[in-house]
Amino acid sequence: MIDTRTLLPRRRLAGAVLAGALLAVTGCSDSGGGGGSSTTSAPATTGSASASASASGAGAATIVIKNFAFRPATLSVRPGTEVTVMNQDSTTHTVTATGAKAFDTGDIAAGKTATFTAPGKAGSYPYICSIHTFMKGTLTVA
Repeated sequence: MIDTRTLLPRRRLAGAVLAGALLAVTGCSDSGGGGGSSTTSAPATTGSASASASASGAGAATIVIKNFAFRPATLSVRPGTEVTVMNQDSTTHTVTATGAKAFDTGDIAAGKTATFTAPGKAGSYPYICSIHTFMKGTLTVA
């Protein structure tokens, strides 16, 4: 004869163990569909290391401001290219050429965009955020 007094607690324990194992397995997997989101951030550049990009054709180019950094740190464009600046940061920034003063977006509020036209003369144009002068980038016109 089966002792039903011990059978019910054993079933509950087995169910709890099975549920815990199932939760552990599914919690560690990447289903890849819906539900959650995944973000990947680019490593910050410091010192002499820099990221660079080129605008292809006579089209537009983009500088993104995020985490108090310009991305890419170096952008190559053709003379007269329209450059869009997207401020994805939490505060106001600028893109202001140093030296020649060839371009200046003025203040770009958080979440906003601005545009400027790249200089018509080939050369290297360093720029900063005039509010946060440690933020630096270079626009190369070729």
